[in-house]
Amino acid sequence: MNEVINIERKIENVDIKKEEKAKEKNKKKFTIFGFTIIILLAYFIIYSVIGFVIETIFGLLTKGVIESRKSFLYGPFCGIYGLGAVVMIIGLQKFKKNNYTLFIGGFIIGSIIEYVISLVGELIFNIKWWDYSDMPFNINGRICVWYSFFWGLLAIYLMSHVNPKVDKFIEKIPKNILKNTTIILTIFLFFDFLLTCFALKMFYVRLVNNYDLDIKGVDRYIVKYTELYEKPGIKKFVDTHFSDEKIMKTFPNIKVTQKDGNIIWICDILTNIQPYYFRVFTPKR
Repeated sequence: MNEVINIERKIENVDIKKEEKAKEKNKKKFTIFGFTIIILLAYFIIYSVIGFVIETIFGLLTKGVIESRKSFLYGPFCGIYGLGAVVMIIGLQKFKKNNYTLFIGGFIIGSIIEYVISLVGELIFNIKWWDYSDMPFNINGRICVWYSFFWGLLAIYLMSHVNPKVDKFIEKIPKNILKNTTIILTIFLFFDFLLTCFALKMFYVRLVNNYDLDIKGVDRYIVKYTELYEKPGIKKFVDTHFSDEKIMKTFPNIKVTQKDGNIIWICDILTNIQPYYFRVFTPKR
């Protein structure tokens, strides 16, 4: 009898130790508002792909063409959706009381996200992603009340319908597979981002030198990258892998701002390049 009791006590002690180790392991995990880094990165990747699909369908319905709606040169990722979703999911945790607070939170947070991404796009890529200057109640053409209203509605739908399904999808993936896949894709995205920055800078070098454009924001690197581009080996590599056609096919709606404030569509300059993959139909006007 005593032996049985001792065995039971040993089993209980082992279970207690396992529970304590599990608690210690969970405590060591770094979280942001309850989300681990892996989960947030997984959100970014998933929503970036969803955004790419949405944008591609939107381009087809509005312009009648299949065109690239990517944020980077490679991979089906639309980064603004990924970043926007992550920031909203984190930021809206305190607004989940009801749809009214979700709408207000989405209106504010979404507007901030849109403004910052627009600003960063111009500072890093010299690209004007969008321009709301002709719309009422806009701020520097980066945000306007109409799209801020849309962000509010999107916050309700995101938190009430979309993200719970995304969470279920993530939960079905084994933890090791989720972690390894997320890390690999994150590394891929990081190098994709660096390549995109380099390719666009070389693209602007060609535009400035070939078409005598006075693009705002390129002065800080144009001389350095022009010297780099003039090296035969570099020039051959860049013209082969980051040609004007490659850039225009990847970023068909690319616009730049000149120093005098005028906004130029690059497709109006490189008229010999078809910026989309193929046309499905011609929209009625």
